[in-house]
Amino acid sequence: MFDEIMEKFEGSPSQQAVIRLLLERGFSVNDEGRVVSGGIEIPNTGIAREIDVDRRVVDSTTGAVLEDDELRRIFQNISQVPSLMDLAPVLDLTVLSVEVADAEAEGIVAAVTGVLADHGVSIRQTISEDPEFTDEPRLYLITDEDLPGELITEIRDLEFVRKIELQ
Repeated sequence: MFDEIMEKFEGSPSQQAVIRLLLERGFSVNDEGRVVSGGIEIPNTGIAREIDVDRRVVDSTTGAVLEDDELRRIFQNISQVPSLMDLAPVLDLTVLSVEVADAEAEGIVAAVTGVLADHGVSIRQTISEDPEFTDEPRLYLITDEDLPGELITEIRDLEFVRKIELQ
């Protein structure tokens, strides 16, 4: 789906940058063509500054989104999910990052969360990056406790795991 969305803007790398930012941040576009997070409007100048484009590029991109029925449905219904990853150091949480060989393989989340469950570790949050939105998608698991070495080894030894990191 990501590729299909980006193809609609293939003639404009600047508009593609706007679309990528909207998707990454979970920003939506309201009926007036304004970028919003929930009911809070995000100024186009701020978006433009973030990705180093002219404000008018943001205006034209949101206009194009509203003119396309498929894009309108996507960008009027997208929402942001709060993440505990950046708060982990402050809240004394553990973040386990798992990089896999084939992110589209079945059973990855089930296998990793199963290992944690087998060791009695409860999960506060799980975030799975979409392989269509990032080149090297990862699975993030946030827990309240330190992870024992044997658990880390068991996850590392899963056949699909390429790399793990603790934060």
